[in-house]
Amino acid sequence: MTPAESRERFAAARVATLATVGSSGAAHLVPVTFAVEGDTVWSAVDGKPKRATWLVRHENIRARPAVSLLVQHWDEDWSRLWWVRADGLARVTADPSIVEHVVSLLRRRYDQYATVGVGGPVIEVAVHTWRGWSA
Repeated sequence: MTPAESRERFAAARVATLATVGSSGAAHLVPVTFAVEGDTVWSAVDGKPKRATWLVRHENIRARPAVSLLVQHWDEDWSRLWWVRADGLARVTADPSIVEHVVSLLRRRYDQYATVGVGGPVIEVAVHTWRGWSA
């Protein structure tokens, strides 16, 4: 799968798994909603109940900005399987103009953002490598 095809499939997916690394060196994986602009992937903390708006993933990114995002397509027909991984450097920002832009992108992709707000900062991943595989 070419990088362009990988990015296209990634952008069309509905959910990704964000992988960060914690201070102990352990992987930390969480499902995220996202939007893609070129080689940038944006994600936000939605307003669903959480203990806080500043989360473990934010701490991990601040300490170690290298992250991976994975999307996949599963099918009982294994000839239809595929996955795409986006590797890059992440940052967390609460800049109001950036948050507003990301919320706008997410509202275009997910109807739920019309009623579920964003309760915290956003994550920006500058993707340096799009990798994919398909059966």
